[in-house]
Amino acid sequence: MEVAVRNISKNKFGQYFTPEVVADFMIELADLKSNATILEPSCGEGVFLKLLHKKGFKNLTAFEIDEDLAQEYSGVRYESFISAKIEKKFDLIIGNPPYIRWKNLESDLKKELVNNAIWNKYFNSLCDYLYIFILKSIELLNENGQLIFICPEYWMNTTHSISLRNYMVSNGYFEEIYHFNETPIFEKVTVSIVIFKFVKSRSEAEKIKVAKFYANQKLTIETLNKLKLKESCRDAEYLDVSQFKHNERWLLHSDEVRRELSILENNCLKKNQNELSNLFNQQRLNFHTVGDFCDIGNGLVSGLDKAFQVNGHLLNEQEKRATIDVVKAKDLKPFFAESVTKYIFIKEGLEEPVFLKKYPNFYKHFQQYKNDLDNRFQYNRKINYWEWVFLRNFNLFSKSEKRIFVPCKERISNKNYFRFALVAEGVFPTQDVTAIFKKADTKESIEYILAYLNNPIVFDWLRCNGIVKGNIVEFSEKPISSIPYRVIDWANPCEVELHNSITQKTKQFLSNKEERELVEINKLFNPLLTS
Repeated sequence: MEVAVRNISKNKFGQYFTPEVVADFMIELADLKSNATILEPSCGEGVFLKLLHKKGFKNLTAFEIDEDLAQEYSGVRYESFISAKIEKKFDLIIGNPPYIRWKNLESDLKKELVNNAIWNKYFNSLCDYLYIFILKSIELLNENGQLIFICPEYWMNTTHSISLRNYMVSNGYFEEIYHFNETPIFEKVTVSIVIFKFVKSRSEAEKIKVAKFYANQKLTIETLNKLKLKESCRDAEYLDVSQFKHNERWLLHSDEVRRELSILENNCLKKNQNELSNLFNQQRLNFHTVGDFCDIGNGLVSGLDKAFQVNGHLLNEQEKRATIDVVKAKDLKPFFAESVTKYIFIKEGLEEPVFLKKYPNFYKHFQQYKNDLDNRFQYNRKINYWEWVFLRNFNLFSKSEKRIFVPCKERISNKNYFRFALVAEGVFPTQDVTAIFKKADTKESIEYILAYLNNPIVFDWLRCNGIVKGNIVEFSEKPISSIPYRVIDWANPCEVELHNSITQKTKQFLSNKEERELVEINKLFNPLLTS
């Protein structure tokens, strides 16, 4: 398996070998007779073959593209599973398929895919090597045959894997899915991993048994058995999820959350929208997004934050004017910022002698950091050690209006809220913060937008649809822009009244910080978001 191959010469086939305890767990998920036909399409070092032999299974077929691996096992075919002509069908296909993004594929593997009938029918160069392993495996299963794979979860909700997902929905159902968020199953692999059991069948099971494990710890057989039996386990969550449908992202969340998000998106639909077609000529809904109504920018980059913090130094009048107010991510709470920090900010181009004369206290302060500052990334230009390295979005941040700050990254493993905070004009974000501004023609108040972004339903939407890596949600411009946005119908007096009440209640909370105001704010949103 491969997640992000950086040096293809070291790992040209995307090889990350499955720990024995995990392989054994996967085999135990299968319902098999002793004479079952079993295929391992990329056997690697042979851990699945070893365990299957131990358990008495003899009717085994295996493929491996790397002739240096699994030499001690007879019957391994050293050829590409993708191109191999395979006449028989199987009761179980199990393993850890390679996962390589198209851009990281070596030329011989790309050429193989370009000439492959399955790849040309279902996939393209935006797709991943993993996809064809899954689809071809399903084609090779007997009726009621089982596919048990371990792989990244990415393909379950990306746009470019929709043809694979639709194929799977048309040809069977999921029985079990085990989701490991930050669990280190493979060395140097940090993405979320799933183990799934898929059954090829003309019939359909109603629910999928889902177990989600959040702990950043090595998997043990005890933990895996608890997950299988749905036993109480710290950092584990168990769900029964309805079977997936065509033309949708596969979200491993409760049916209640999925319904809630569907209602939210419907409430954010653009009126009189034209019917839009996606890549597969299926109709999709087009809703308003935050990016339609807000300007969004990532914060300024100093290159060494601690060197630019004023920290109580005595300053002359020129130095006092050469500072800006900054809010760091650690200072953000839902709705408000706890504190502001003064940062040194010298934008004018100066020679060092002039800098020393004009800003003597700053000069003295910077000397302890000079070596580190000189070694910052220079962005292809000469940057003096007292200057910030990248003033991205500076014009946006200089606008004379209130703005909303949110941390660029937020861990959600132990909380159910994000920290969208209203900040006064003249306050700047650094690189760990993203800023959101009303567009000039947006009629809703900044307080309404603030309260909306902090609403629990938006939290659920981002948890399910945002850019989530492990337990970290990313808040760069793109994911914030994509959030569904509930526009007020200004011709509807009831909606106008709700908007004004939300705005007023938000101002009251920012003034008195009383929790009861938040309860009232969320109640006021219910007619707009949940009905």
